[in-house]
Amino acid sequence: MVDYLDALADRLVPQLTGRPLSVIRVLRGQKPFMQKNLPKYTPDWVRRVTLWAESSRREVSYALCEDRRTLLWFANQRAVEYHPPLMRLDERPSHLVLDIDPPEGGGFAVAARAAHLVHRAMAGSGLDGAVKTSGAKGVHVFAPLDGTAPVEDVAAATRALAARAERLDPELATTAFIREDRAGRVFLDSTRAGTATIAAAYSPRIRPGTPVSFPVPWDDLDSVDPKDFTVRTALALLGDADPWGEAMPGPQPLPADLVEEGRTIPIARVQAMHEGKRRARARRTQD
Repeated sequence: MVDYLDALADRLVPQLTGRPLSVIRVLRGQKPFMQKNLPKYTPDWVRRVTLWAESSRREVSYALCEDRRTLLWFANQRAVEYHPPLMRLDERPSHLVLDIDPPEGGGFAVAARAAHLVHRAMAGSGLDGAVKTSGAKGVHVFAPLDGTAPVEDVAAATRALAARAERLDPELATTAFIREDRAGRVFLDSTRAGTATIAAAYSPRIRPGTPVSFPVPWDDLDSVDPKDFTVRTALALLGDADPWGEAMPGPQPLPADLVEEGRTIPIARVQAMHEGKRRARARRTQD
């Protein structure tokens, strides 16, 4: 794995540069865990930034992985997965992202079909994007932005894009955040925006065989098997190329109509929280 990350440094580090990094580490005898706060023994030469974490109500010292040396230090700390946020420090979101997750028992093929719905919805909205395997059963769709839209507008546009894709085939895809409401359909996760993180292209994943998140041409998406892209096979498939960088369109403005539609759609996590409380109250009343 260290050899793999070393060979991929010139293609992975640019995705991490300027972005407070979260990693998932695997230590012997322990379950995998996500690390945001750098440990005290971190070398002084690792660049870092201290940010307030609202979820934990404390300041967190994040790494800035901006060179090969830092990446290899993480690799030797048994950091397997690399999860940068969707915006750089002191900048607005650089990408709009939909995370496509197949249902329990569903495979990659249905996730790929749902990704094509998103691609069609993007084209109808005036956007273009690139697609990669998540490294598990899912798919990540990225649309690069010109950096002029605030987080709230990008989040709204993400909700609207997911809703437009859902309307193209509601029997296949759903935006329902509560799992029991999905009824075996592919989940279009519209909650990734701004400071939300997602596995970088080429990042290994903690799965059997150590697969990696791998770029795929849109025309080939239906014919690939994500298990074919692993730390042992990816380098030979890539050669000297960087298909993720090559597939990514240029930065695009966020369509105003997408933002306006998204503002009318409730935030999925908030809506699910309130609905969960309502259902819990109903169950208690029934009991």
